[in-house]
Amino acid sequence: MADEQPITPAGFAALRARYEELFQERPKLVEVISWAAGNGDRSENGDYIYGRKRLREIDYELSHLSRRMKAVKVVDPLTQEDRSRAWFGATVTVADDKDVQRVVTLVGEDEADASAGRISWRSPFARALRGATVGDVRYVELPAGTRDYEVIAILYPDA
Repeated sequence: MADEQPITPAGFAALRARYEELFQERPKLVEVISWAAGNGDRSENGDYIYGRKRLREIDYELSHLSRRMKAVKVVDPLTQEDRSRAWFGATVTVADDKDVQRVVTLVGEDEADASAGRISWRSPFARALRGATVGDVRYVELPAGTRDYEVIAILYPDA
C-alpha cells in the first residue's frame, strides 16, 4: 500500500458529497453571472465580480476533487484479515512514557484531521504504528525529539 493512496469508504463518500454539492451550485452561479453581465457596467457590478471569483473557486475545487477521486483507492477496514495488527483503518490506543494515552485512527490523506484523532496513513506517527500489535513499543521521531509509545489496544470497525 506504499504507492497507493488509500481512503476509507466514509472518506470517499465525503469527497463525493462535496463534489456533488459544488456541481449543484455551479449552474445557479452561472445563471447569476449571466444576469449580472446583462446589467451593463461590469467594473462596479458586485454580483458579476463576486460571481466570477466564486465560479473560479468552484471550478478549481471540482477539478481537485475529480483528480483525488481518480487517484485514491477505497480500502474498507471491515475487510482487514489480520485484526491483531495496526493497519489502514485501525483505531489504535497508545500510551507514552508518562502513561498519557492517545487514540488515533489511521486514515487516508484526504480524511486526516488530527484534532479528531484521524491521522494520515503516511504520517510519521502512523508509519511507526503500522504492523504493530498490542504490547509493542514503537519509537516515533517528532520535531520535539524521539518519543516511545506502547500500543494498548487496536480496534477495527464492526460490520
